[in-house]
Amino acid sequence: MKKIVYFLEFILIKILFTFFQMIGYRFSSNLGFFIGRMIGPIFRSKKTIIQNLDKANIKHSKNSSKIASNVLGNYGRIFAEYVYLKKFRNNELKKYVSVDGLEHLENLKKNNKKAVFISGHFNNFELMAMEIEKAGIELATIYRPLNNIFLNKTMEKIRKENICKNQIKKGRAGSREIIKNVIKGKSIALMIDQRVREGEKVKFFNDLATTTTIPAQLVKKYNCELVPIYIERKNSNYFKIYISEPIKISKTKSILEITEFLNQVLEKMILKNVDQWIWTHDRWKS
Repeated sequence: MKKIVYFLEFILIKILFTFFQMIGYRFSSNLGFFIGRMIGPIFRSKKTIIQNLDKANIKHSKNSSKIASNVLGNYGRIFAEYVYLKKFRNNELKKYVSVDGLEHLENLKKNNKKAVFISGHFNNFELMAMEIEKAGIELATIYRPLNNIFLNKTMEKIRKENICKNQIKKGRAGSREIIKNVIKGKSIALMIDQRVREGEKVKFFNDLATTTTIPAQLVKKYNCELVPIYIERKNSNYFKIYISEPIKISKTKSILEITEFLNQVLEKMILKNVDQWIWTHDRWKS
């Protein structure tokens, strides 16, 4: 029964993708925002978002309900923009993306240094790894396969062809692949904002959240540079990506201390645009 539901969902999404391709990037993104706000609450509870905002003690001029609606609307935008990732990749939509900090990528290449790029699921997060690889960095990215086996094949194809050709599935086997890639001299890009089974309880917005320690391990053991990267959506259809200068981490810092520091970096990113982060995941689940 579940396979039938997944297949019907796949057919519906393929139809929507075809329609989005017909109406153009900006119309698709704006329509996706509307769809996300209207239909999103069926799939993702606004109540969960509001509860997470309360847990994080977010004080914002916008009310929580409006933030929750915008979060779901941004889900819709990201969904609608997937069919345009190829055009972002080949620079047909170059005018919609600006990148601050490209010199840091050039320095990494020039000095033949590998890095761990850390970020979160911001709007539109897929563009970050794309721009890093376009700049000539040998990169591997971590992703979580979709539950829908039919749709996952389509999304994996999109990711490998347009975002980053070297994709590593999240999980223990993926952790081994990460190490193999680092040993080969590749850089790693990963999101540190999702709950992971193999993580550690680390403070995040003043409460403990199960957090990945992989970035800290790579910095400590393999001498990787640590580079935060952030993306924000501007004026609905435009993006600005910020690539930070590599952060110097003291060798005396423990893995847990580094991980807590990275959560603090993530918090600052989230607070820049509260409604552009995906608040639907329960980061504080025990």
